[in-house]
Amino acid sequence: MALKRSTYYKIEGDLAVPQRRNCPRCGPGVFMADHGDRQACGKCGYTEFKK
Repeated sequence: MALKRSTYYKIEGDLAVPQRRNCPRCGPGVFMADHGDRQACGKCGYTEFKK
């Protein structure tokens, strides 16, 4: 069975660096989805539109 490579973190040396932004309402560990024109939290619905 093949292992799935995570898209949420990038390994740099001994550190796991998050690749997506955390939701400002929900806090660390809840990532926002990156859509073409906005970033949205799937848990609470918080949305920021890109310019």
